[in-house]
Amino acid sequence: MIMIRTIFFVLSFLCTSICLGQITIQGKVVDARHQPIPSASLQIVGQTQGVASDFDGNFTLQLEALPVSLRISSIGFVTQTISLSDTETLTIVMEEETMSLGEIVVSASRTPERIFESPVTVERFGLKEIKNTASVDFYDGLENLKGVDINTNSLTFKSINTRGFASFANTRFVQLVDGMDNSAPALNFALGNLLGMTEIDVQSVELLPGASSALYGANAFNGILFMRSKSPFDFEGISTYAKSGLTSQKAAGDNLFWDLGIRAAKKFSEKFAAKVNFSYLEGTDWFAVSQDNVLMPGTGRELNDYDGLNVYGDEVSTNIHAVGISMAQAGLIPAGAVNLLPNETVSRTGYLESDLTDYEAQSIKFDAALHYRPFADDLELIYQVKVGKGATIYQGANRYSLKNFFLQQHKFEVRNDNFFIRGYMTDEDAGDSYDMRFTGININRSWKSDQQWFGEYAGAYIQATLGGASDEQAHQLARQTAETGRLIPGTPGFESAFNSVTTNPDLGSGSQFRDGSQLYHADGNYNFSHLIDFADIQVGGSYRTYRLNSFGTIFTDYDGPISYSELGLYTQIQKQLMDERLKLTGSLRYDKSELFDGQMTPRFSIGYTAGSKRNHNFRASVQSAFRNPTTQDLYIGLDVGRAILVGSSKDNLDRYVRDFTVNNRAANGGDATATISGRAAYENSFSVASVQEGAPVASGVELVEPEKAMAYELGYRGHFGKVTIDLSAYYTDYNDFIASQNVIAPLYGEVGDNSLSLLALQSGDYKVFQAYTNADSGVQSYGASIAVTAKVLNGFDLSGNYTFADFEQDDTEFRAGFNTPKHKFKASFGHTELVKNFGFNLSYRWSDSYFWQSSFGDGNIPSISVFDAQLNYTVPKIKSMFKVGAANLSGDEYYTAYGTGHIGTQLYVSWTINNF
Repeated sequence: MIMIRTIFFVLSFLCTSICLGQITIQGKVVDARHQPIPSASLQIVGQTQGVASDFDGNFTLQLEALPVSLRISSIGFVTQTISLSDTETLTIVMEEETMSLGEIVVSASRTPERIFESPVTVERFGLKEIKNTASVDFYDGLENLKGVDINTNSLTFKSINTRGFASFANTRFVQLVDGMDNSAPALNFALGNLLGMTEIDVQSVELLPGASSALYGANAFNGILFMRSKSPFDFEGISTYAKSGLTSQKAAGDNLFWDLGIRAAKKFSEKFAAKVNFSYLEGTDWFAVSQDNVLMPGTGRELNDYDGLNVYGDEVSTNIHAVGISMAQAGLIPAGAVNLLPNETVSRTGYLESDLTDYEAQSIKFDAALHYRPFADDLELIYQVKVGKGATIYQGANRYSLKNFFLQQHKFEVRNDNFFIRGYMTDEDAGDSYDMRFTGININRSWKSDQQWFGEYAGAYIQATLGGASDEQAHQLARQTAETGRLIPGTPGFESAFNSVTTNPDLGSGSQFRDGSQLYHADGNYNFSHLIDFADIQVGGSYRTYRLNSFGTIFTDYDGPISYSELGLYTQIQKQLMDERLKLTGSLRYDKSELFDGQMTPRFSIGYTAGSKRNHNFRASVQSAFRNPTTQDLYIGLDVGRAILVGSSKDNLDRYVRDFTVNNRAANGGDATATISGRAAYENSFSVASVQEGAPVASGVELVEPEKAMAYELGYRGHFGKVTIDLSAYYTDYNDFIASQNVIAPLYGEVGDNSLSLLALQSGDYKVFQAYTNADSGVQSYGASIAVTAKVLNGFDLSGNYTFADFEQDDTEFRAGFNTPKHKFKASFGHTELVKNFGFNLSYRWSDSYFWQSSFGDGNIPSISVFDAQLNYTVPKIKSMFKVGAANLSGDEYYTAYGTGHIGTQLYVSWTINNF
């Protein structure tokens, strides 16, 4: 009801308007060819009053008095200032700016500055790039930026990363949308554009590769993305778009998709403005159909111990000889029959992923904002609400079918040119989401328990062997016998079991993923530049509280929500010298989590602009960074089949407690079950490598601590006529690198006793845990990139960039999960107006092969080459742009992570109206 009242309130205000002003100035903003320039900013110098030109370049400005000075600016054009002394109609001709490095960014120093003079590497994706991208939407278009990787989880869920160590739960990269962190409170990962912006509301996107902890706190470790929406004070009117096309994939075939959106904004007066946005996307996701055996790549179901990559339920396995021992102890078979069973692991038969999800892709986004300037100056109060709902696939430790998930954010902000204070909350509801791996496991268990299935398998194997069958024939007969009664996909019995399992949150018998976690955040910043002349000084701080509430389905919050908080304070001083050619910047931040000691993160940068035309800029920076362990690192308690994930917060070790059936009852004191807690993973476990080598030793896994790094960067930007060059190189040295480590905990005995614990291993009485810890050895990453952009052949845009990224680790057995190609090359070629109202853009990207490591699975990612193209035609009379394009035009399917669906071709046509 609150949401309905908010929507009604906003729409009511948009139905009326109040117009104040005594003097009316009208005009048009055009380029050198007298083509209209939409979205040009017209600002009265020394005042907050201003407007933006509409789709046809027209504007109307209300003034109290004349004369005034009017500053006109637009992305891609030279800013100019003119004097107004009368009310005659104006025609303002803008000169095209050949050097995009003149654009203004805020993210690098939390203060406006030319991107050319930024003290660190920064990438910008503005209105021009958004309109001309060959990608299906602007978010996909970010992949063409220098140094940026986008890992595709599904059609609607993509994860951005820079400088290595990528994952879908990319906790090293922060994404801010209008100042709000849009990461999921429970799992900490950025939600891509699921809770982002509609394409017609985006004003600019800025991306800082590399460490940014000194200004933006924990987790701004590998980079940070800023998305800023259009203000209703500057961008009024109704805009809309409609996009449709086909997704084409070998496994899924050809499927339609739709993407519709509308934006309505109104400036009611110099004091009040409001806007609403709504978008709806529907399509079919990329099918994930690999049946590769993750236990022995290159093999398949012919092996008795088989775990298919996108097959679920076959993770359940056991040693068939140990099953015979247990059966003999229970008196079910003669003791002598045990020797007929091989000392071999056998797995249950699983279900294909395509049997366990419909691959529906859906994204519904709504947001609204009320803007109030009580004194008609730069002081502004903002209330904003964002809502996201839909269906997608998420790959973490397992693959999850997210159905009817719901996320919302509410923000209140007070700001002016010198400060801001904002507070917001994020709330998520997993809806009808479920874990596909446990769906397969527990559908199997619904028609036959593991104990019964393996018992029937062992009994049938013995009978077949006694009948003279070979080992292969005995295994075939044993599986046929154990599979008697199997539920077949598509049958009423299977559907009934599927519905029962996916609505049951108990992973012992169900697979529902429940979550009602929340995040509360407040931050503020004050810039003293208007009070202090000798330097630009800023101070700020932030406070955040996590409230984890998965009802025991992800975290160990069995008895209620788990809460903890983090605090951060920072300051920055920036000084310009030598005719503002030399810029020195120093930052210092202190962060404290209630679970760990405080962390200090300083940063220092120097930039120098050289040349008589100030067309060469050199920069260098050094900064420390850190990230706190994530909510998963701390409080997860999740059995994912092949391993049990247990967070290493001190108060979490005894939260996870389970009973497990043992094979060797005699060794367990005669008891059929053993009880162990998560503490066993850290205090009573063997290292996996030592067990595999046949000489088990204690794992020695320690509790996780914050990860720290020192990052060094050098860069150069230069402008040579119609050519610009941007070079950068970095080196990062990590300490206490956070990663997971698999360990083996015996169900009885103490590690090091040289008796019971070793017997537990021999009897198959152990559990594999995934512990969260820090690497004892060092990890270093390094890389470099170069980007060249140019105007060629009388107005064509040509650009290309190359990125190199690599890492080293002292301990080769430690799973760092770099997950990034060593070499990447990207290029684009286009023209915004090849002939009148007609433009095009072509883009190409190539990346090297690399190895992917994750808790879901490890595997090689082949090299890829992707070609995108778009043609666009503008019809000024109806304020419209029509576009036709294709992503991955060649049709060669590829994937960016092990276990995801292969990405095919996406063809689209779109119609955008009045996108300023």
